[in-house]
Amino acid sequence: MTTYTEEEPLDLLGVGIGPFNLSLAALADGVPGLRTAFLEQRAGFRWHPGMMIESATLQVPFLADLVSLIDPTNSWSFLNYLRTRERLFPFYFAERFHILRAEYDAYCRWVSEELPSCRFGYRVDTVRWDAARDAFEVDFTRVGADGAEEGVGRLFARNVVLGVGTAPHVPAPLRPLAEDAAAPVWHSAHYLAHRAELLTADHVTVVGSGQSGAEVFLDLLRHRPAGREGLAWMARTPAFAPMEYSKLGLEHFTPDYTRYFHGLAEPVRDQLVPRQWQLYKGISAETLGEIHDELYRRSFDGGWPDVTLTPGLEVRTVELSGGRLDLCVTHGQQEAEGRLATDAVVLATGYTERSVEHLIASVLPHIRGDLAGRPRIDESYRLVVDQAIGGSVFVQNAERHTHGVGAPDLGLAAWRSAVILNALTGEQTYPLPSQTAFTTFGLGASGRAVEPTSAHFGDVRVG
Repeated sequence: MTTYTEEEPLDLLGVGIGPFNLSLAALADGVPGLRTAFLEQRAGFRWHPGMMIESATLQVPFLADLVSLIDPTNSWSFLNYLRTRERLFPFYFAERFHILRAEYDAYCRWVSEELPSCRFGYRVDTVRWDAARDAFEVDFTRVGADGAEEGVGRLFARNVVLGVGTAPHVPAPLRPLAEDAAAPVWHSAHYLAHRAELLTADHVTVVGSGQSGAEVFLDLLRHRPAGREGLAWMARTPAFAPMEYSKLGLEHFTPDYTRYFHGLAEPVRDQLVPRQWQLYKGISAETLGEIHDELYRRSFDGGWPDVTLTPGLEVRTVELSGGRLDLCVTHGQQEAEGRLATDAVVLATGYTERSVEHLIASVLPHIRGDLAGRPRIDESYRLVVDQAIGGSVFVQNAERHTHGVGAPDLGLAAWRSAVILNALTGEQTYPLPSQTAFTTFGLGASGRAVEPTSAHFGDVRVG
């Protein structure tokens, strides 16, 4: 097994290459003299491959690419990608504000393959602070396309950014079957890999009320015979609700709101996020309309499609018996239990942040925690650490508890990358707008009409 070491410390090393670290890599590419590297264990860029359903689009406009909302003339923009492919005129006539998900994936892959700082087939194993070098010591393993380990190595970096993404979340009652390769229970992240099996099953149940659940249900509905659909769709939410997509509602995904949210007291932030579920867990009104249109079309002959849509349900237990799955569910509003027999289950139950504790185990004792034991993260997306750590550890999409619902939103990717780079360089490498929303969030905003008369309102800190 070969070994490889670079002695000269990098200015920034990124762990993981998803859209957020790729955005940072793209904007960092334009900073003169900045030495960066971004490591990813996969052989190449792939973005939610299991949900590349035909005609599925992004839920954000194409301007929410890797760089444009901060630097629209950047050579890594989506429009420049189209120019290099000689597709600008077709895109112009297509009049697509929301591009296909597959096209966004292809765009990101193009950037990742062209950027010299992106290195695939590198699995980061540990990140340690080396006080003598005044840098982080990063050990990695070279991994082949077949997953075989081909070598080990070490890099040094004055600063690190963790962008390892999220992992599919499976509710506890369903984990034993989801982990059983023989059981027909799959997370929506792997939907396309099992689509053929799902289309041949007599009855399929989709669990989850978000966009992924809606897209899976719609795709199955469109490809199953009329009158013999054999589909059920259930969710814990009280309704299959549309995502908040009004223009003023979308201002919750602006830097203005992010700064406001970060300044709130921790208990207030923790109360806010669950209440804002329709900002990021709802379903696009267009998808809901397409589902209703398809169901309505199937009722033309006077019959009803063999479909059950039931919100307000929670799966309590699941058993595999006689080749079928038996789901025990409860309805919260009715305070009643029920059972559903089905042949396969798709879990559109969301994602959770991947743990990085094994990567930064030696750094963990130096990270300051909040009241709930979570890492404190400053306004510039840095972990708050004690003086024993001389470098910065930045995080991407791991800060919803400190920065709000915009943490996983692609529309804030370029802005967050610019904030990180400005903090890294200590100057306004990328000038940031002073105002980004028409809404005034809170009291005391400079130049606004309402000024606070005290630092607290009741027991809630607002200043």
